[in-house]
Amino acid sequence: MTAPSFPVLRLKPKADARRIRHGHPWAWADDLVLDRRSKAVPAGALALLEDAERQPMGIGVATVNARIGLRVLDRAPGAVIDTDWLRAKITRAVALRTALYDAPFYRLIHAEGDGLPGLIVDRFGDTLVMQPNAIWLEERLDDLTALLLEATGATTLIKNGTSRARALEELPEEMLTLAGTAPKGPIEVPMNGAIYMADVMGGQKTGLFYDQRPNHAFMANLSKDARVLDVFTHVGGFALASLAAGAKSALAVDASEPALSLAGQGAAAMGCADRFSTRQGDAFTVMEALAAEGAKFDVVIADPPAFAPSKPALDKGLRAYERVARIAASLVAEGGTLMLCSCSHAADLTKFRASCIRGIGRAGRDPRIIYTGFAGPDHPVHPSLSDTGYLKALAFTL
Repeated sequence: MTAPSFPVLRLKPKADARRIRHGHPWAWADDLVLDRRSKAVPAGALALLEDAERQPMGIGVATVNARIGLRVLDRAPGAVIDTDWLRAKITRAVALRTALYDAPFYRLIHAEGDGLPGLIVDRFGDTLVMQPNAIWLEERLDDLTALLLEATGATTLIKNGTSRARALEELPEEMLTLAGTAPKGPIEVPMNGAIYMADVMGGQKTGLFYDQRPNHAFMANLSKDARVLDVFTHVGGFALASLAAGAKSALAVDASEPALSLAGQGAAAMGCADRFSTRQGDAFTVMEALAAEGAKFDVVIADPPAFAPSKPALDKGLRAYERVARIAASLVAEGGTLMLCSCSHAADLTKFRASCIRGIGRAGRDPRIIYTGFAGPDHPVHPSLSDTGYLKALAFTL
């Protein structure tokens, strides 16, 4: 069987071909020779990438009218990107998670981290939630659905097509049940001894954030008999993990009433409702009100949304992280612990840490870093792509 013939995209002579040869999975559109023929390559088509000397570098997905002109799928120029190729990627991803976790609740596919650009899949027992955020995936939905169900034994697969990334590729916004029956209510998710409620049909993203699992566990270890404050809690994040570890009390703060309701359902399912309370509202306003009340907590966690989702937003985002750190630090009892988190890939660890330390210092506290955390191993990081390693968590003793 001969390898299929693909259109060719070629790097300009001044492009850094070594960057791609050494592992980076993207070729920028500005680095490609965009003549009449290459500009005619449709978005989502497979293409052969060559360097300026016409040496093949691999097969990828072309999007020549976007900032990223090609995403490398396979570095073998003769690779066949077919059902068997997809099956091999998915099987490898499933094997990794099966080795890591004793229960089927995890991030199953993490885009470039698993060699499948644009694809996110979270597993909730027998239910999978897929976010196909690139046009090449949209054209292979039937194959992806069959292969994911085959590899996992899951019975239900939900397509969540509501991300901003899809809009950039001019894909429709939609929620579809591709296999099985959509759950009629939240799914119970056991994690770190706690029970979380994932609303996979109407919640944020796929319904639950698995990335904080190791950081939940670290803070839970410090929470026995502690008064805990969990700001930007979503569906109970750190608060429920701390209750499972024996916290005296946990106050969860979030702007979303539906998310807090799910957190309360999780606390009730754990038998911890009497130690759990919530405050709904703007996180900054609630923290400032708590400070005005003279409230103190042994453990405080602030896990905000991405304040710096892109480089243009970096300075403003870093100021917001500094503000979070300043107010949160004022709520920590003497000798207590503060964890601050960032899911902004534009704010690297060094910049984020500096903002946190400035904010804590402005609160008049003298911090020591006791822990630096990242996303769990079900979120593998592509070493050449910082976007896949977006999450940072810092714990301080004050």
